[in-house]
Amino acid sequence: MGVQILLWCIAIGGGIALLIGAFKTGRPVRTLLGSTLQGASALAAVNVTGMFTGVSIGLNALSGIACAALGVPGVITLLLLKLIFEI
Repeated sequence: MGVQILLWCIAIGGGIALLIGAFKTGRPVRTLLGSTLQGASALAAVNVTGMFTGVSIGLNALSGIACAALGVPGVITLLLLKLIFEI
């Protein structure tokens, strides 16, 4: 129970930090939409080239949120986690 509360606090803090950063640019919608599109494109590129490289990321709630919220760094993080944990 305590770990779940900690993870929720981290997620909420990260979301607030993301929104603060987006609003500081002066164009929050454009920033968030651009990040989401870049993340989705990177995820699609990884999965399309997965036929040749053998590396792909399944699309589920976690990977979708990571790619939408974090963009390309989110996809890279998912790839590193897959490499580390050999999932």
